[in-house]
Amino acid sequence: MARRLADLGYPVAAVYDHHEGSASSLAVELGCLAAKTLPEVTAAADVIFTVVTDDDSMRTILEGDESLLKGAAGKVFIHCATVSPAAHEAAEAAAEAVGASTLAASMASSITQARQGTLYLMVGGEPAVFERMEPLLQDISSSLRHVGPVGNAARIKALVNMVMNINTAGLAEGLGLGAALGLDLQLLKEVFSQTGANSRVLETDGDDMITREHECYFSAAHAAKDSGIANAMADGAGVIVPLSRATEVQYRKMIDLGLGELDKSGIAELTFPDRARH
Repeated sequence: MARRLADLGYPVAAVYDHHEGSASSLAVELGCLAAKTLPEVTAAADVIFTVVTDDDSMRTILEGDESLLKGAAGKVFIHCATVSPAAHEAAEAAAEAVGASTLAASMASSITQARQGTLYLMVGGEPAVFERMEPLLQDISSSLRHVGPVGNAARIKALVNMVMNINTAGLAEGLGLGAALGLDLQLLKEVFSQTGANSRVLETDGDDMITREHECYFSAAHAAKDSGIANAMADGAGVIVPLSRATEVQYRKMIDLGLGELDKSGIAELTFPDRARH
């Protein structure tokens, strides 16, 4: 995202990462500050994008005397992580308390789309803040929707990933069973694509499952976390979601087997007969 913004002429003021080397090398490339602390980022920029792993990480960057909120009055925070609705709502409240504004810009895309500026963004937050940031957000996305309050962006993103993860797990089972039956998997994939078995993950993950190419764009560990967010939402709403719960179990099994940093397509390692792990 930073490279995309720099390509378009935006002055990227600073970058920060928990892994200091990542920030340092990107800062050299973009000619910007490699911030050593979170307040340095806020001091340098008017708009701060964040992408973190989970709820605990979101709290960490926004709590304490050395957080992003130090000196944040008048700043705008755009939080892109897939975290719980409560975490996004807490982030917005904390920013408001110091005079800053917040948007939740949930991304239904991956690394390639971020670099190309073709992200699909579901944006939650106050309409006035969204309107002010809309031109910037349009420059990093090919599709942009304002979906209401910040919590709505988190809820919709959790449901997107819930269904995507179920589809991925289902595809792995279908291809794995096809392999066990001795079927031509490319033929099977072609038939899937022309029938009710078609899905977006067939296009993005099908070949990777067959060839065991699991370079990580969206990790199994993140899939487990996101299915867990959706399942917690289901608990709160009193809705039974057995497929989503079974999918979370599969992805957590990958973590237990040391496969959590494979791409989500790596769930096929659990279903193909010649590689199934127990």
